[in-house]
Amino acid sequence: MAGHSHWAGIKHKKGRADKERSKIFSKLSREITVAAKLGDNDPDMNPRLRVAIQAAKQANMPKDNISRAISKSEMSNDKNYESLRYEGFGPFNVALIIETLTDNKNRSASSIRTVLQKKGGRLGESGSTTHMFANCGIIHIDKKKIKEEEIFEIAINAGAKDCLSLDNIFEIITEKENFYKIKTELEKKIEAFNYCSIEWRPLNYLEINKEKSEQILEVLTALEEIDDVQNIFTNANLKNLQ
Repeated sequence: MAGHSHWAGIKHKKGRADKERSKIFSKLSREITVAAKLGDNDPDMNPRLRVAIQAAKQANMPKDNISRAISKSEMSNDKNYESLRYEGFGPFNVALIIETLTDNKNRSASSIRTVLQKKGGRLGESGSTTHMFANCGIIHIDKKKIKEEEIFEIAINAGAKDCLSLDNIFEIITEKENFYKIKTELEKKIEAFNYCSIEWRPLNYLEINKEKSEQILEVLTALEEIDDVQNIFTNANLKNLQ
């Protein structure tokens, strides 16, 4: 669940073994539980929970797993997770933003720092990389589901920042603060999205060759192995790995 534009696409194409799928389900379950605990456990009344459930369904997570994750939010003895963001740099000074859901921030920081140091990177201070990214909402809709004129009109009227026509999808970009409102408006016309999330999108991509991209991929993969890590975003252009 990282830097959707390039890194997430690469992960999707690489596929997942059962062990890796289990780790993904664990991360998705954690987000569902936290979203339900912070708001209503009814997804119709809780936009963050609705997004988390949609992400779980897109990953083919069983309904029973989703239900159990929601139920865990009502358990008083369940762990209390907090959302923490770490910033740092990978090999070749590529910028990284790492989002976590953790019940032990010291453990998270130590794990992330260790991976970065071993792979030629370093953990940065707060604000060291966020200025290189825009925090925005991203929604992808299959072109088969709606006509271009209609989606552009809906998106603009709902307050979207931009609406783009890409290969097989329409990409709607929103301000972070308006993401859930615009998503709700779109859901009145469209049953399901290909992708929807709040992410950190690079203001400018760092162009690197394939050999360097492979080294950066190793760092991203190692960071994803950390249980507390939910999302990773990078300004490295990894298109040559797709």
